[in-house]
Amino acid sequence: MAHLVLTVVGDDRTGLVRALADTVAAHGGNWERSELAELAGAFAGVVVVSVPDAEEMALTSALRSLEGLLRVTTHTGVDPTASEADGASHVTFEVMGNDRPGIVRDVTATLEACGLSIDALTSRTVAAPMSGGTLFEATVAVRVPADVDVTTVVSALEQLASEIQVDITVGDG
Repeated sequence: MAHLVLTVVGDDRTGLVRALADTVAAHGGNWERSELAELAGAFAGVVVVSVPDAEEMALTSALRSLEGLLRVTTHTGVDPTASEADGASHVTFEVMGNDRPGIVRDVTATLEACGLSIDALTSRTVAAPMSGGTLFEATVAVRVPADVDVTTVVSALEQLASEIQVDITVGDG
């Protein structure tokens, strides 16, 4: 069984997910996981599918035929269950503060310096209810390797929060 990671983008309109799902199903594929959203008038996302090895090339070709409706890029993935026994722990944290350029850069630089891999990052900006400004909010899930001390990571995030004047709330994975 082959695992494929599909990145998709197109002008937002009705039927995009259905067209993608029909193409995957027509080749015996299984839709395993996805993150899809409308963003600024575009529909974009990432989908993980598994497909019988004998159908992988045909599915990849069929996905190219969706051009004009969706631009689909296909990447070869690995079996998602293969990497779950690495001893890593998971930590999720939230970032909130006045919006300004560089917050994501600063947070991700700290994570990289700690040797962490991001499993998921969602962010948005919203109107601040009292000040009339804009707030930046993000939720970040990271994988902490077995040889990295979680307390060191938390300390680095707390120091960063102070430096860039945001609130960072750390929870469990």
